[in-house]
Amino acid sequence: MKFVKKLFIIAIGFSFFGCQSGQNTPILQSFTGITMGVVPYSIKYQGAAKESIKLEVDSILNEFNNSLSTYVSSSEISELNANATLKYRSEYFYPVIKSCADVFEATNGAFDPTVGPLVNKWGFGPGEITEIPDSAMIDSILTFTGFEKIQFNTEGATMDLGMYLDFSAIAKGYAVDLIAEYLEGIGLHHFMVEIGGEVRCKGKKSPDVSWVIGVEDPTVETSEQKLAARVKLENVAMATSGNYRNFYIKDGKKYAHTISPYTGFPVEHSLLSASVFSSNCMTADAYATAFMVIGLEKSKEILSKDSSLNAHLIFEDEDGALKSYTSRGIAEYFIKE
Repeated sequence: MKFVKKLFIIAIGFSFFGCQSGQNTPILQSFTGITMGVVPYSIKYQGAAKESIKLEVDSILNEFNNSLSTYVSSSEISELNANATLKYRSEYFYPVIKSCADVFEATNGAFDPTVGPLVNKWGFGPGEITEIPDSAMIDSILTFTGFEKIQFNTEGATMDLGMYLDFSAIAKGYAVDLIAEYLEGIGLHHFMVEIGGEVRCKGKKSPDVSWVIGVEDPTVETSEQKLAARVKLENVAMATSGNYRNFYIKDGKKYAHTISPYTGFPVEHSLLSASVFSSNCMTADAYATAFMVIGLEKSKEILSKDSSLNAHLIFEDEDGALKSYTSRGIAEYFIKE
């Protein structure tokens, strides 16, 4: 059976639009929408209700989509994939490709947004898998991957003809940051932005209450919405990646959707999910993906060397029991279930 549902996280507590529980209690507003075709978003903030805020959020996300979505044939990334060269038309492309390069280097290539053709070949793209690819087939595809082959500057980008760039492992985090920056720009100091499970919080939900986000238990179905932990967030972003639902079993063997850019094959290790915390969601999103490539121990090594990152890692021990590791910088904010 093939599971393709994306991991999500759950905002704890309810919000209300334009209601007020006391004379001096700030008003918590909220609205939702859809972006990137099918991805839900949710915005909550303290302040006056303004229809213009949602209109501007949707406008930003539409511009973002027209730049970075591979599903939009006229987007900048589609142009690059078709022609192997691009002169930027928007302000969005350079920041995300620069962040990709930074995380690619910091993770020794574990985060590589050129592995899309491998993902598709293993049956995690738009089509169904017809046969398990062999080593020769994977090796032929690997000649067209490798982020180090992409050349870019502040004006444009080029790559080898036949390569395919896909920002899906970082795009939602970047979109979260863009909306957060917009909300900050109009003077909001307390808000939560969530797009497709990636989240960034600023300030508090109410004067005495932090934003609290749930981390899903990877051993249950999505419909159960059972939490492994909750975490209090203030002025921090969080992104989560996992293999435990996006997989299939063929001929008795399990294949996870995370593809190693080193081997071209699905990863096999004990790490089930990685929730990464950073000052911005684009960075958190990219590292969450990288951690799912390299596994538990190498993820812990990166965390020990980079004080700007924290993570909550859920894994199986040798006996198959569910365990977790929480880095020191975020541990005090966790509420275990």
